[in-house]
Amino acid sequence: MTDVVIRKGSTADAHFPLKGGAGSDAVHTDPVYAYAICHLHSSRPGLKGTGLAFTLGAGNELVCQAIRYLFRYVEGREIRELMAEFGKVFKTMAEDPKLRWLGPHKGVVHLALASVVNACFDLWAKAEHKPLWKLLIDLSPEAIFNTLDLSYLEDVLNHQQALALLREAGKDREQRLSLAERGYPGYDTSVGWFQYSDEQVKENIRKAMAAGFTAMKLKVGSEQPERDIRRAYLLREIAGEEASLMLDANQQWNLPRALQMSEQLRDMRPYWIEEPTHPDDVQAHLHLADAIRPFKLAMGEHLPNRIVFKNYLQVGVMAFNQVDALRVGGVSEFITISLLSKKFGVPVVPHVGDMGQLHQHLVLFNHIALGHQALFLEYIPHLRSKFKFPAEVKDGTYRTPQVPGSSTDLTGF
Repeated sequence: MTDVVIRKGSTADAHFPLKGGAGSDAVHTDPVYAYAICHLHSSRPGLKGTGLAFTLGAGNELVCQAIRYLFRYVEGREIRELMAEFGKVFKTMAEDPKLRWLGPHKGVVHLALASVVNACFDLWAKAEHKPLWKLLIDLSPEAIFNTLDLSYLEDVLNHQQALALLREAGKDREQRLSLAERGYPGYDTSVGWFQYSDEQVKENIRKAMAAGFTAMKLKVGSEQPERDIRRAYLLREIAGEEASLMLDANQQWNLPRALQMSEQLRDMRPYWIEEPTHPDDVQAHLHLADAIRPFKLAMGEHLPNRIVFKNYLQVGVMAFNQVDALRVGGVSEFITISLLSKKFGVPVVPHVGDMGQLHQHLVLFNHIALGHQALFLEYIPHLRSKFKFPAEVKDGTYRTPQVPGSSTDLTGF
């Protein structure tokens, strides 16, 4: 087998302005979807790994600068040798003594780590001529374990417990392989962007239903509560009683407003209420989760690392885990957090800063190799034309990717 050595790294700062209110929410009113891209160029001509970290434009160049600093940990390494002990490499990068003060494990430096880590996994899959999901499910529990860093988790998930979870889940994985043939269910998150008019929302609901989606999401968090209430019940009326309908406040509410709004939206029967208040406020989420039962909270889009996820899982308020591999430390930390969620019995429904490109691989791994329930994966179509191999969604279902790698290569970069 020919060695694939990482010769050098390079970065690219990609900005994609959106139009007509697409991507807007109660906090991010004029988003520019942007990627801090990591390219790892290899000794095999034409073969490179591509990793992404997601931002909304401003500061993207800072993430690229931090990515360049981290190249020292991977340049000159053979990719298979690197990935055989990647958990140790991950820890060393995350704990760099010159950068750690800027985190630790959050902000610009952790986004940069995500991009580098994701590029390593992409290059590994390409070197093995496999789509990433297939590479991951073909690995032994020990090989998966060796890509992970469980530091600071030992009180709830030590090395022996993590390996036991991986081995136990692997016993009946063959029974779950059929999902790769059927495809992974999606939900339409573009039905109700915040700046869309009521008429646009109505039209989008009907389009989503015609496209086979039975789950969809509406942005809330308006300064006029009646607007949120009107649009939420409009969504339920058009989508019907059987649809799974989610509401996303994007952290806009304080706790009193969240309590008030949740009560007024109760009869709309939301499948979940997402990011109702500040993501660092564990106690507010605990109070709210207790008050709105049986309705549930979803969170994780803005949680930066496995330690914060551990805290939320420990207190029992996270009903749906929305970890994003472009915000935490890439694929490695995503898998670690998925293992945590498995232990606590919480399903993983990722936020897709990658527009579903990478995460379509990771949810297949979660289901087949870890035994997570296959609920659905967020679908955002706005950047499909920017990817060389865009995610294919038909009849509301992600079709299983077959091209080697993690589907993160962009056109023109």
